[in-house]
Amino acid sequence: MDRENLRKDYIQLIASAREYVEQQLQLGITELESEPEQDSPYADFDLPALTADAEGCTKCPLHETRTNVVFGVGDPNADLMFIGEAPGADEDRQGEPFVGRAGQLLTQIIESGMKLKRSEVYIANILKCRPPGNRNPEPNEIETCSPYLVRQIELIQPKVIVALGSFAAQMLLGTKIGITKLRGEFHPCNVPGLRVLPHKKPPVIMPTFHPAYLLRNPNAKREVWEDIQTVMGFLAQA
Repeated sequence: MDRENLRKDYIQLIASAREYVEQQLQLGITELESEPEQDSPYADFDLPALTADAEGCTKCPLHETRTNVVFGVGDPNADLMFIGEAPGADEDRQGEPFVGRAGQLLTQIIESGMKLKRSEVYIANILKCRPPGNRNPEPNEIETCSPYLVRQIELIQPKVIVALGSFAAQMLLGTKIGITKLRGEFHPCNVPGLRVLPHKKPPVIMPTFHPAYLLRNPNAKREVWEDIQTVMGFLAQA
C-alpha cells in the first residue's frame, strides 16, 4: 500500500473516532463506564473483630456440625504464614489449627527445620470449620469462607506464605495445577481482592506438601526440607 492510501486510511480512522466521541457526548457519556470494585464486607475489620465475626458465622452448613471455629493462631505481624485447607477433628475440638498429628509435624518443621518458634509465625486454614469426616472442602464452602482468609492476609501482611497441600496452593494461586508441579519455587500471590499496604510488597507463595501427606509418605520430607530452606533463604534477604 502506497503512502497516499495510508494517509487516506489514517484520516478516515480519525474521522470515525471523532464521530464516535461526538455521539457519546451527545448521549451524555463523558467517560468509559466500568464495573465498580466491590469492597470486602470485612475491609474495615481488625483481627479481633474478624475473629469474632467468624466465630458467629452461619453462612454455610458447616456451622451446624462444628464444635469450634478454627480461625488462626500466631504472631499477627509475622513475616511467614502457613495456610492449610481445613481443620480436622483435633482442631475442631481445640479451636486451634494444626494441633493433631499433622500439626505436631508442622511444629517440628517450624522449630527444628526453620529454627523458629511456632508463636513467631501465623497459621491458618482456608476453611474455618471442619468438613464432616474430614472430606475435601467444597467450592461453595471455599467461596463463602475465603473472604476471612483474604482479610487475615491483608492484616498480617506476611512476606511469604507457605501453602500446605493442593487445595491451599490452588486457591492462593488461582490454578488447577497439582502440588507436585507447583512446589519447590515461589509464585506470585493471585488471591482476588487482596489489598496490600502501599509500603509493602505482595506476599510470595511457596507451595509444599501438607504435613498429613508426609505422615503417609515420609519419603517426601526431603522435598519439604528443600522448600523450607528456600523460604528461609528468601526471608534472610527480604
